[in-house]
Amino acid sequence: MRTFLPRPGRIVLALLLSLPLALQVASSQARERLLWLVQDLPPFTIFEGPQSGQGVVDHLLPRLIERLPEYDHSVIRVNRARGLQMLQDKTFACDPALLWTPERARYIHFSKPFLKVVSSGLVLRRQDRLLVEPFLRGSQVDLSRLMTEIHLKLGIVARRSYSAQVDHILRGLPEDSVSRHYGNDATASLLQMQALGRVQLVLGYWPEIGYLIQRQGGSLDTYMFYPVSGVAPYQFMHVGCSDTALGREALEHIDRVLPSLRRAGLRERYARWLPPKQRAHYLERAAYLIEEKAEEPSITVPDRQKETPAAGEDDRG
Repeated sequence: MRTFLPRPGRIVLALLLSLPLALQVASSQARERLLWLVQDLPPFTIFEGPQSGQGVVDHLLPRLIERLPEYDHSVIRVNRARGLQMLQDKTFACDPALLWTPERARYIHFSKPFLKVVSSGLVLRRQDRLLVEPFLRGSQVDLSRLMTEIHLKLGIVARRSYSAQVDHILRGLPEDSVSRHYGNDATASLLQMQALGRVQLVLGYWPEIGYLIQRQGGSLDTYMFYPVSGVAPYQFMHVGCSDTALGREALEHIDRVLPSLRRAGLRERYARWLPPKQRAHYLERAAYLIEEKAEEPSITVPDRQKETPAAGEDDRG
């Protein structure tokens, strides 16, 4: 026998049946949109060329996004200066490849470290090696003495960190000795300026520098790389989000999923970009120290008096 509901009852039943769908739609519409700020930054993100999309963060980011279904996601390309400005302006955004520095920690909330990387150093053409030999300590260069005692031009990427320790050295150099380059292809442009003699020295990370030299048709044998004396040989990379309620909440989610992603071959992917003689040492040290550092709380600086971290606690990017 059919049971007929009065018209008001049918209306209530229809509303109840449609409620789950309405809630689902409302929930979907209510999701925050998280902006991922990426640069062309070999060996982490590579936008063009035969190795496009094969960087370490190119591998990490889609898997990280997949593990964060509570957000809508957009990936946008920026240069370093623009990306930091967006984070400073409190945009709900994250950078998947940042170094910790005291200055950035005033407006960026950082994840636990997810990758150990080789520190920055000084790049010069082999024909200019006599310029730095008087300032070497073993295989490392005293960058501060070099730049204050000899009139040379050093190329750097504007607002990029080369580690808290190196950044501190840069702030003490004569202003006219440093050439700051802006733009999406700043490091590649600096290498071109070096080839033309407009800068004699470039500060950078060897895996990135080596990739760009070869992209430009150059030979690695014609260049030399010197670590900076007093700087830890390895640094730690983090995800960094705007230091807002939304950014801090996103970092809680990110820190929960990073450990499993970190163990899924990131070290090995990065090691492929290192010179063969350096790979085994890197893998041994990275396996030990990243596990140790990853157990620490997310790194933040509560006030402007926070001191620069000790050697080994700096980062990259």
